[in-house]
Amino acid sequence: MKRRDAEGPLKLFDPHIHMTSRTTDDYQAMAAAGVVAILEPAFWLGQPRTHVGTFEDYFTSLLGWERFRASQFGIRHLCTLGLNPKEANNPRVAQGVIELLPRYLDKEGVVAVGEIGFDDMTPEEEKYFAQQVELARDHDLPILVHTPHRDKKRGTERTLALVRELRFPEERVLIDHNNEETLPLVLATGCWAGHSIYPNTKMDEDRMVALVKTYGAERILINSAADWGVSDPLKVPKTAARMRENGIADKAIEQIVWKNPLAFFSQSGRLDLAEFGEAPAVDQRALFEGNSVLRGQAPVVKG
Repeated sequence: MKRRDAEGPLKLFDPHIHMTSRTTDDYQAMAAAGVVAILEPAFWLGQPRTHVGTFEDYFTSLLGWERFRASQFGIRHLCTLGLNPKEANNPRVAQGVIELLPRYLDKEGVVAVGEIGFDDMTPEEEKYFAQQVELARDHDLPILVHTPHRDKKRGTERTLALVRELRFPEERVLIDHNNEETLPLVLATGCWAGHSIYPNTKMDEDRMVALVKTYGAERILINSAADWGVSDPLKVPKTAARMRENGIADKAIEQIVWKNPLAFFSQSGRLDLAEFGEAPAVDQRALFEGNSVLRGQAPVVKG
């Protein structure tokens, strides 16, 4: 879905996608489908990390290499940094990552602390959730919260209770991976509600359409959450198209896939909204000594 009839192209923002695990083909397909901005939350790498230094390299790659790689396809790349809930349970790295984060949270391109939240609902996850909320407060950033795959309702309820207990502004909280059971809980607060659209698990396009018809577009976002599992980086444009097919107004679709993610992450104070007007037209013929992976030079922009 790329056009709004006479109004021109619909810009799409995927506010949760792990491009570190994706290929250049995915970037090409996303750009062709109208995705002009993405947000990549820091997360685990598929197996437990054994050294804090690997987080340092990972954070640096999100701020540098992945941002540069996205730019070669005319896509603007933002990120969130944090200790993910799964590895909050890893005593070899958890406290060290908390101590490392302040060095990176003021960097350009970092627009929230995240993903933080719950995986197994352990005391360690709650401890590091609270510590990272305080880091967000100290660095004047919003937070992106992961809700658990198991016992999602209880995890969401505890998350919302902690936000209140910690007196963190609800309008600066994005609760992600919602479903039919948790969305009403989130919308009853001032928090924002994200939804991950997956091929076989989590939400799908038709369920998302039903939720939008029931609850509207206010404070609702959708994302692909694409990673190294069975996932689809085109789920945002596909869900937008399904919404239109089912009679949801273009104004509401634009709010969900563009205006809402911009509004939420602009609370970081680090988004120049004028930058997001149009995606640059990058000349993919530019090479570095015959290699399509450029080495430090800026992508060539078509005139």
